[in-house]
Amino acid sequence: MSKEFEIVREFEVDASPEQVWEAITTGTGGWLWPMEYEPRTGGAAPFGGTVAAWDPPRRLTGRVESPEGAPRQTLNQLDHVIEPREGGGSWVRYVHSGIFVDDWDNQYDGASKHTDFYLHTLRQYLQHFAGRSSVFASVDGPAASHAADALEVASRGLGLPDEAAEGATVRFDVPGGARVDAVVDYRNAYFIGLRTDTAMYRLFGRNHFGGPVGISVHDFAPGADAKLTEGAWQNRLNSLFS
Repeated sequence: MSKEFEIVREFEVDASPEQVWEAITTGTGGWLWPMEYEPRTGGAAPFGGTVAAWDPPRRLTGRVESPEGAPRQTLNQLDHVIEPREGGGSWVRYVHSGIFVDDWDNQYDGASKHTDFYLHTLRQYLQHFAGRSSVFASVDGPAASHAADALEVASRGLGLPDEAAEGATVRFDVPGGARVDAVVDYRNAYFIGLRTDTAMYRLFGRNHFGGPVGISVHDFAPGADAKLTEGAWQNRLNSLFS
């Protein structure tokens, strides 16, 4: 049964409205995934959508009817309002709304939890990597990564201690046999965020929402190669769940 939904988040960041605007328009590969907006109201938006509001650096709204790759939705809208904060920085209001047509509770729960993780990653990008060019890579695990304990299997397979909480510095395994030092910038039962000086690694426990475990990499190092990174991480996930 079709039903509307709305997810609202408000937060402050120590970044100018112009920096926030750049992050949500041309810098999305640094914290979400690469997207393109035609820079005008009425222009083309990602996933076959339309730019409903384009008012830099104050407001961006993208609206999609029957979004590509989302058969359980008939409408999706992302609205961003950015205001300067007294003394510096910005206040941001983010509203994700639309219509789910099936499995409403699970879809809403997944979208809400993903929103918190994505917006946290946006804040990490603005704090540590704002304005830097990035290479984005993303892969999903095999069918076995749908299992109830798949996120734990993946995290342990990367060498992450179960007790490593947010704020801890850990050493974890990346493809190729290297071990790198990273800050655990996000961790709950559904997602893990790891940040190094040159990259952010995002581990998604989508097994909790009917999907596979996945990982995305936002790599700010010179010479980073998306295809090589995706191939290496695909092999790694496949081996963890073989």
